[in-house]
Amino acid sequence: MGHHADYSEFSAQHDKKELLQQVVDSYKNLSEGQTNWVCNLANCSSLLWHCYNEGLSKRVNWAGFYVLDPESQDQLILGPFMGKVACQTIKIGRGVCGTAASTQKTQLVEDVEKFPGHIACDGETKSEIVVPIVAEGRVVGVLDIDCLELNGFDKDDQNYLESLCQAIGETCSWKN
Repeated sequence: MGHHADYSEFSAQHDKKELLQQVVDSYKNLSEGQTNWVCNLANCSSLLWHCYNEGLSKRVNWAGFYVLDPESQDQLILGPFMGKVACQTIKIGRGVCGTAASTQKTQLVEDVEKFPGHIACDGETKSEIVVPIVAEGRVVGVLDIDCLELNGFDKDDQNYLESLCQAIGETCSWKN
């Protein structure tokens, strides 16, 4: 790639698996030699936003991260993202993000209205996927993507986003 911005180009002519693999590969290339989690997650948010909204023509209204709050280990705090302003903190165990963090399991939510305790940062969100980021055996954050459509995500999204989050856990320094 000639410029860093070129990584944000996703062609709608590719299929979903190719585009999601492009996100994973682009993240790995951009994070090579860079361990700062803020820097890496900021670029990753952009990759996800452009992939879903341009390449996949999904109506994604939020793509980003919540990380473990260094001042309060029982909550997540807003990290890098793209989309509308969002909730600043989420208690571990509450909502979709807090549940993913407490269980260390991906939450694939077809209809947020049916998820017990859903926290609505944006009332327009219809579906959501949240993937935990684990480093050295502990959750350090979550990837959160919201969609304006019901059933916005499926097992393919889950598989590729879990691969992405594994790479994030391995490439970032999570020391404060």
